[in-house]
Amino acid sequence: MSALSLQHRFVEGSPDEPVLLLLHGTGGSPEDLVGLGREISPGAALLAPAGPVSENGMARWFRRLREGVFDHEDVVFRAGRLADFVLEAREEYQLGTRRVVAVGFSNGANIAAATALLRPDALTEVVAFAAMLPVPDPPMLDLAKTRVLLSNGLRDPLAPLVSTKELVAKLEERSAEVVTHQHPGGHQITREGVEVARNWLHEGHALRP
Repeated sequence: MSALSLQHRFVEGSPDEPVLLLLHGTGGSPEDLVGLGREISPGAALLAPAGPVSENGMARWFRRLREGVFDHEDVVFRAGRLADFVLEAREEYQLGTRRVVAVGFSNGANIAAATALLRPDALTEVVAFAAMLPVPDPPMLDLAKTRVLLSNGLRDPLAPLVSTKELVAKLEERSAEVVTHQHPGGHQITREGVEVARNWLHEGHALRP
């Protein structure tokens, strides 16, 4: 089965702007982060797949054993599937060498982080809102070309900062460039976080020839 069989929405954008890979949270849909994508980069193309796992009728990106406890084998499998989807979407939509930047919230942020850790051939830029460490012992790959922005709440019970700090450590141990933003709230995307993401994305554009 082709990885492009993942249900998704694609909206073309300016060829000079990145392609935003929009990854919704638990129970979401491909439409959920379209507005966020437009705020972060109005001219970007949007590639918004649907999470392929169902949990009590709610779409997710990977299975979990209980709240906050992930099925790590499934995380690895689903991250590989998402990576393959990104590579095939490059061919399908003739994206060439355009930047593909994942923008994820909660469960979507976690699968984005997992894909960046496990498949740098497919994904090297991530904006993750309310993310935590998705896999406990990722392989020691060279992530020197990887950039990750993490925006987390200091009072987030679903993505505790201790796990987020472990994610930062795993990324930095593999030479990824990590920027962190913290806000006083909980499990949410804040206006300040969106502004930080917009600036971070623009800085990445300036770094490329």
